[in-house]
Amino acid sequence: MKNKLLAVMLGAVLVLGACGGDKAKDKDTTTGTTGNDTASVDPEKVVQTSCVSCHGGNLDLKGGMGPDLSQVGDRLSETEIHDVIINGRGSMPPGLIKGAEADAVAKWLSEKK
Repeated sequence: MKNKLLAVMLGAVLVLGACGGDKAKDKDTTTGTTGNDTASVDPEKVVQTSCVSCHGGNLDLKGGMGPDLSQVGDRLSETEIHDVIINGRGSMPPGLIKGAEADAVAKWLSEKK
């Protein structure tokens, strides 16, 4: 009986511990901002993990199937790039990157000219 009670209590502690999140750990104590700010996002890292498989390692289509993005800022504005990232276009599915990451990547790509 004691073993069953101990097992139930241990299970409850594990479940409750996994559900709780410390929002303070996501907060930058020096600026008081959360980790979701565009300034804290490394767009190059996001592109390397989310985009190069289709757009190629240099975003120039080599080894990929998506369009060449190496000079996408010449063709599309930051807003238009953001719209494509969020809503998709052609064979690109929507929502591969979201939130602050989408904002940062759109800004970074718009500077590719």
